[in-house]
Amino acid sequence: MALYRDRGIVLRTYKLGEADRIVSIITEERGKVRAVAKGVRKTKSRFGGRLEPTGHLALQLYEGRELDIVTQVESIQAYRHIREDLDRLSKAIVLLEAVDHLAHEGSPAPHLYRMLAGALAELDRSDSAMLVPAFLLKLLAAEGFGPDLDVCVVGGKADADLDLVALDIDRNGAVCIEHRRGVPVSTEAFAVMRAVMGGGLKDVLDVAEGPVTHEVDALVGRMYEHHVERRLRSAHVLDRA
Repeated sequence: MALYRDRGIVLRTYKLGEADRIVSIITEERGKVRAVAKGVRKTKSRFGGRLEPTGHLALQLYEGRELDIVTQVESIQAYRHIREDLDRLSKAIVLLEAVDHLAHEGSPAPHLYRMLAGALAELDRSDSAMLVPAFLLKLLAAEGFGPDLDVCVVGGKADADLDLVALDIDRNGAVCIEHRRGVPVSTEAFAVMRAVMGGGLKDVLDVAEGPVTHEVDALVGRMYEHHVERRLRSAHVLDRA
């Protein structure tokens, strides 16, 4: 078995036997890795507390046939505010679940690792109402599912004065009043989503929670689940909280 080192973020964990745990990790160099952490559930475990979801770690592992084996763990970022705040932790779990859906074992995806690390660091700094929908929208764009928000995807017009009033999720873009179909969208929500897609993320994260952030959150969640064809269970739990 080959020994290797990598950096990664724990996406989820599973119990294995009486003392072990399987951890699913998005790594910087190897994509998603599933590994066994032996004895990690024992009280005297050397690194049990670090191998939890949101844990951002420097890892040493042995390659295995089906599951790798964690042999060494060092914390890179503790995300203390996330761990101590149930609302932030709930949002973080949505981010982890989304990356878990899109990452594949043995398929390097450094952009997913970097995006998740950046989003968790921002969430630890500030509990923005727009962080989760902005992250999911950027994630869709990175995976080739970014919506067209400047042109009517039915009529094909690109007039600056075009009145775009809805989102056709099947066609993955905005539609004008003449070809209205899909989900109605306010002018403000379109502006926020365009800002996310156009590099204005910093300003978007400052948008106060309210009708517009709730509208964008719902829209992006529907787009994500439609294109990824997976339900974001943690997001729906958060909606009911």
